[in-house]
Amino acid sequence: MRRVLVYGVTGSGKSTLARLVAERLGLPLVEVDELTWEPGWVPVPKEVQRERITAICAGDDWVLDHAYGSWLDVPLARADLVVGLDLPRLTSLSRLVRRTLGRIVHRTPICNGNVESFREIFLRRDSILLWHFKSFARKRARIRRWAADPSFPSTMVVLRSPAEVEQWVASLGTGPA
Repeated sequence: MRRVLVYGVTGSGKSTLARLVAERLGLPLVEVDELTWEPGWVPVPKEVQRERITAICAGDDWVLDHAYGSWLDVPLARADLVVGLDLPRLTSLSRLVRRTLGRIVHRTPICNGNVESFREIFLRRDSILLWHFKSFARKRARIRRWAADPSFPSTMVVLRSPAEVEQWVASLGTGPA
């Protein structure tokens, strides 16, 4: 496993899991939101996102903490392993709310120095909470479709609970693969 894509619904713990996988396997972590958002919450144009991800995925070693639909085909074509986080909605939503509120209260900078605010989560059309509801069913169905497809091009691991995530991470051991 040298090229790993962690995929899941918003709030499922993709970034945390990707960080753990990168550490355990001694691989470089790519935080996708750093490539897709500029300061001031300005979205990077999709064609530029695709160029950036294509360059990263051309490499031999990487862990991606997500993949946007507009360029999902790029990492899927190169990934040795896709880890699907298929956690219950209540688990992912409660994690998302806790994380987001903590970031707002502590003014924690994320993706190129951006900070979340109550305005960002309640008043914007691209609110991360709204996005959770808009994308949950689609992303969950995608994970399940990939897992059921015998011709899926990568090894697929589907984790359905925090306990399964912990067990799977523990099974990785430590150090380079």
